[in-house]
Amino acid sequence: GVNHNGDPGLALDLVDVASDAGADAVKFQTFRPEEVISKNAPKADYQTKTTGAKESQLEMARNLALSEDDFAAIAAHCSETEIQFLSTPFDFFSMDFLVYNLGLTTLKLPSGEITNAPYLLRAARTGNKIIMSTGMSAMEEVKTALSVLAFGYGNPSEPPKMDAFKRAFASRGGQAALKEKVTLLHCTTEYPTPFSDVNLKAMDSLRDAFGLAVGLSDHTSGIAVPLAAAARGAPIIEKHFTLDRHMPGPDHKASLEPKELKAMVDGVRAIEQALGDGEKVPAPSEIKNIAIARRSLVAQTDIKEGEAFSEENLCVKRPGTGVSPMRYWEWLGRTATRDYDADELINE
Repeated sequence: GVNHNGDPGLALDLVDVASDAGADAVKFQTFRPEEVISKNAPKADYQTKTTGAKESQLEMARNLALSEDDFAAIAAHCSETEIQFLSTPFDFFSMDFLVYNLGLTTLKLPSGEITNAPYLLRAARTGNKIIMSTGMSAMEEVKTALSVLAFGYGNPSEPPKMDAFKRAFASRGGQAALKEKVTLLHCTTEYPTPFSDVNLKAMDSLRDAFGLAVGLSDHTSGIAVPLAAAARGAPIIEKHFTLDRHMPGPDHKASLEPKELKAMVDGVRAIEQALGDGEKVPAPSEIKNIAIARRSLVAQTDIKEGEAFSEENLCVKRPGTGVSPMRYWEWLGRTATRDYDADELINE
């Protein structure tokens, strides 16, 4: 996000924090404030609470913007640190810079642009993979945005219009392009998001509706919701982080501090391993315990050769190396072919 507060040195520190935490990527926001925000645009309530009401949204954004040279240095530092550099472009100039100057092959599109058809079309026409947040949107709005992307991926010369978007979305080629290129992120655009507004089950609804991979862009406090999303199969988790939640700026209070980010990443990595392949079979680590934990048919008392097995002289005890207790009733009434001492496994 913008938790570097417009300081390129702090931005480099944030790269190091993300790398040390084990994150796959660190994502910034690239924008030219005057291209994105009018001088009359108000701040969001959370921005007013965290940065005051004196400056406008445009003035706030000017204080948070980094230069193209800054982003080139950040991208180079990411390469040195072996973490993927990503940034969300908020205008055409920034998008072109990220794609054609810095060589990004994945674009993260923010929730606020989901109804910005010219922006969506420009993003798709780069040919890049797209991660699109869906905060503040209804299912039909997501479908319309995906229709623009489908058109952009496959119709470079046809004039853009709504009917053409719909045809592209319905086409086999459009659907193939979306499945190859696009990941959706369920999101609630409030900072911090109340847990009651998260609605993680919407991840399933988006996945079922569009057949695309669906992750989470999370703005809740703490790491419980991202871990829950990972357990639901989210392939991407996006989360704000900061060096210190008490720093000035619009997003710090809804962000994780370094130790929390590390805990989240570690938790996600553990969940990735724990999800498995879904086939219900004994795990390699537990096979050795089958004989210890299960039971077998055992002589409850001394049994003489020729004596019939009965509920009085037959019981079920550990270990599980003998006859399975599933065969208990099959053994009742049988005749012992040899003597058994009490507590001896039945093995005939």
